[in-house]
Amino acid sequence: MNNIMMTRDNLRNEYERITPDSSDSERLDLFLKVRESLERGVIRVAEKCHEGWRVNSWIKTVILWGFKYGKITEVPSSGWSFFDKDSFPVLKIDPDKNIRLVPGGSSVRSGAYVAPGTVIMPPSYVNTGAYVDSGTMIDSHALVGSCAQIGKRVHISAATQIGGVLEPAGAMPVIIEDDVFVGGNCGIYEGCIVSERAVIGTGVIINASTPVFDNTTGEFIKSSKGTPLTIPQGAVIIPGSRPLSGHGKEKGMQIYCPVIIKYRDKGTDVSTALESALR
Repeated sequence: MNNIMMTRDNLRNEYERITPDSSDSERLDLFLKVRESLERGVIRVAEKCHEGWRVNSWIKTVILWGFKYGKITEVPSSGWSFFDKDSFPVLKIDPDKNIRLVPGGSSVRSGAYVAPGTVIMPPSYVNTGAYVDSGTMIDSHALVGSCAQIGKRVHISAATQIGGVLEPAGAMPVIIEDDVFVGGNCGIYEGCIVSERAVIGTGVIINASTPVFDNTTGEFIKSSKGTPLTIPQGAVIIPGSRPLSGHGKEKGMQIYCPVIIKYRDKGTDVSTALESALR
């Protein structure tokens, strides 16, 4: 742990020594060090502490330097070529890490961390700055956006989008904590936090501006200034609706609203137990 802390502190100290007069090469050199440390899981864009999740905005700033100072280059591939910044090549996966990157069009961008025991089904994409912890499955047509933080034993089901955020540097990325099940065709965006063991039903969309109705308490869960929308531990959420105010109310119109129908119990755990058999 001390070695990790020293590495993190050394990088932070290098960042703090950068001034407006520093050269582009100094910034790019620090970016390469930060990118490697992100890939090794030594540092991460957001970390959980006693007060909750904390954003390491300096890391996001350095990632942005990679886009600023990188050069467009051709990325050869079978049949055709791609073009991207040379500062963000495709991440090379070490076979000894027990990561299953199944053939069929998936890609992990450099600057992302993928832990041993992860399964990535095709086609999927993990963007730079993301952190994917051990035992997680990323299913087909799923996206883990830039800087998103995914916990242990999470299932990101087919066609689900976990939003990314690089700017502004201080903005909270999407956080999916341990043992969360995210159903197919879901979208989780704008720095929302999904707490441990929650179950997000098929088709649920969660963002910072959409309140979530907790049917077990009769209360709405909302984001506020400086506080991200946070789904409680073990919550089971399905798509729902609520009456629209104003003229829409007179017409009987409804607006989308995710609904917590219950909290996870043994019955819910049985329905998600298939995940361990798939690995």
